[in-house]
Amino acid sequence: MPGANRGPVGAVAAQHRDGSMLILFNPAAGTRRRRRLLRALGALARAGRPAEVAETRHPGHATALAREAAAAGTPLVVAAGGDGTIAEVAAGLAGSEARLGILPFGTANVLAWELGLPLQPEAAADILAHGCPCLLRPGIARFGNGGQRLFVQMLGAGFDAEVVRRLDLGLKRRFGRGAYVLQGMRELPRYRHPRFVAELDGEAVEVASAIVSKGRLYAGRHLLAPAARPGAAGFQVALFRRGGAWRAALSGLALPLDLLPRLPGVELRAARRVVLRGEAVPVQADGDSAGSLPVTIVEAAGPIPVMLPASAQTMIRSHRVADQGPGRCLIA
Repeated sequence: MPGANRGPVGAVAAQHRDGSMLILFNPAAGTRRRRRLLRALGALARAGRPAEVAETRHPGHATALAREAAAAGTPLVVAAGGDGTIAEVAAGLAGSEARLGILPFGTANVLAWELGLPLQPEAAADILAHGCPCLLRPGIARFGNGGQRLFVQMLGAGFDAEVVRRLDLGLKRRFGRGAYVLQGMRELPRYRHPRFVAELDGEAVEVASAIVSKGRLYAGRHLLAPAARPGAAGFQVALFRRGGAWRAALSGLALPLDLLPRLPGVELRAARRVVLRGEAVPVQADGDSAGSLPVTIVEAAGPIPVMLPASAQTMIRSHRVADQGPGRCLIA
């Protein structure tokens, strides 16, 4: 496709290309993820599902390539990466009829865990070939500087966003999810924990941190918002009313035990519109640094069909979309 950069992986994929599937991949992700991509391409070839690979060059490039592919009529555009890459691709597909596919090659893979997607490349490729499309309802964050950003799983403001903002990428490559723990320990004595205002459907409260979530899970497969469903309207908002280093450390200890929703000082509320106002408060979206407050959070203009295993149908509580061939799902 015009504008896409095809390296060695793209050359392999091009042997099986008919325009029915485009995989977007960041070549800077490393050798291990490239090997995982090759395994997925091999599985797709064996299943008789051709795929083209386009390599991204910079932040936002996946959005542009996805938008171009959707405009050209490509029916399935696949994000090969983590939650941030998935969000970029989803932003490019918004408003189109193209479906979103996921090869979960990220560090935390929160959305993949949320949707019941397998992490093994061959199994993930099988869902691209034979899965069912269901509707995912992303959120849109509109910032005070005029920018906006689509997110598929969650947006956080406060301490977790500061950890993401300052995360050493070399540390992340070496230790994976453990890098967030190490960076969090570094930030505990440094972060000032400024308080800010969270306005949920017009009701304002003062908080130390907030996480606006479309799904149940956070930081991998850890429970944060039990009532959230990515196929349902609205958000679940975790409000951290108490701040300070020791409260942040306690939250970090509660998270892997799935006790964070029950921690004193943590409130979970449903909302359709969320406004966060404050000064010098960082923001992260789907695990990527996204700027600072203020920000207004609403639902995206429309849902995006994402390829899922049949077992995930009831979990996301979404409508099926029209049958487009063998192995696809009809409107319920």
